Amino acid sequence: MKEKVLKTIRENNLIENGDQIVIGVSGGPDSMALLYVLLDIMCDIDFNIHIAHVNHGVRGKEALEDEKFVENLAKKLNLPYYSKTVNMEEYAKKEGLSSEEAGRKLRYDFFREILSKVGRGKIAVAHNKNDQGETLLMRFFRGTGIDGLKGMEYINGDIIRPILGIERKEIEKYLSDRNIESRLDRTNLETIYNRNKIRLELIPYIEKNFNPNIIDTLWRTSNLVSTDSDFLEEYSQKIYKELVKKKSNNSIILDGAVFFKEHKSIQQRVIRNCILDINGSLQGFTGKHVSDVLTLFLERGTGKSIDLINNIVAKTSYDDFIIEKRKDMDNKDFSYKIEIEGITYIDELGCKLITKVLPIGGININKKDRFIKYFDYDKIKGGLYIRNRKGGDRFVPYGMKGSKKIKDYFIDEKIPKEERDRIPLITDKENILWVVGWRSSDLYKITADTKNILLVNLVK
Repeated sequence: MKEKVLKTIRENNLIENGDQIVIGVSGGPDSMALLYVLLDIMCDIDFNIHIAHVNHGVRGKEALEDEKFVENLAKKLNLPYYSKTVNMEEYAKKEGLSSEEAGRKLRYDFFREILSKVGRGKIAVAHNKNDQGETLLMRFFRGTGIDGLKGMEYINGDIIRPILGIERKEIEKYLSDRNIESRLDRTNLETIYNRNKIRLELIPYIEKNFNPNIIDTLWRTSNLVSTDSDFLEEYSQKIYKELVKKKSNNSIILDGAVFFKEHKSIQQRVIRNCILDINGSLQGFTGKHVSDVLTLFLERGTGKSIDLINNIVAKTSYDDFIIEKRKDMDNKDFSYKIEIEGITYIDELGCKLITKVLPIGGININKKDRFIKYFDYDKIKGGLYIRNRKGGDRFVPYGMKGSKKIKDYFIDEKIPKEERDRIPLITDKENILWVVGWRSSDLYKITADTKNILLVNLVK
């Protein structure tokens, strides 16, 4: 199993030398196998492991025993350990999510919080080949397109799945051969969840009556579909860029005449890309939303519109197609004290701010990203804050000696009026450090005398 996983890691560039790997460890067989196989692979690749455990608050004493098991394991292996107890059911009810969705979000939020503290790296989770098969069947029953049938990927942003290509029976043998103890989550044996019904009832039925190798069949299907999906997405992104006439944080204008020249499949993908750029995610947007927008565009006409969700509206204007946030919902005042060495959530913008303090030389400050900036930490006076603009705001733009009104800077940069109140400013007690996504202050620039660097990263 080690050689298979090592090959997967190298072929997909999942782990690099120097990476910090946060492993979600429940104590169950899959996560235990992931942990131990990565421990074996540390002999071949130089990385560090951090164990993370989430108690979802639903199994009482049994969950506490799982938590203690993982904690003791971390001590035995002399690995950093992080744990958190959450109320999954309460969060699911509050956010209007299924229990499964709520648990997933709470876990990944916690894992990312850890990763932001420990440094550059990835979050490793224990999805395997059987999980992939179950996922494909679940998506098929709900109704999905080609992108849904590609299933989970070895790497998705900061998440890696090193054992995705390993079957559960091989995982069980790996644990048995090495006498590795694991915990049993009894809820995995209950058929109250759809995934469990598929795992415990449907797949065994298919194996017995139709295809004894259904897991391998589904795996091959996902690989074939993935190839086609990747091509379509790459082509759609190219067309999307050609179609965009004007783009801002809350509005995208498409060239309708060019839009009509593309195949319906590409048109649908372009619409999804618009929604993704405006909303930051596709959660809550269905195929019906995309279909409704496409129908609106195909009718052409001027001044027609439809309301979507999250205050997003699609409308037509002569030969232009527009997808945007409602302006009357956008301009809310906000102000937050920034957690140094932590994460600050900006609800009004639907984003978060990650901040770290590092010694000079501890990071490559030449990395180009408009939403990442570096400052001389020792020049900061008092606390740090993130807010939108106020009347009379001024700052000293990088490379300049004198100050400039924020209002005048926005005018010079030709930033639309409706966007200006949504552009966050990073400040200390006295000055503005950064017009986020645009320009930083000269007063806090890194010099030869800088000893400590403040890293600020806005994540949408």
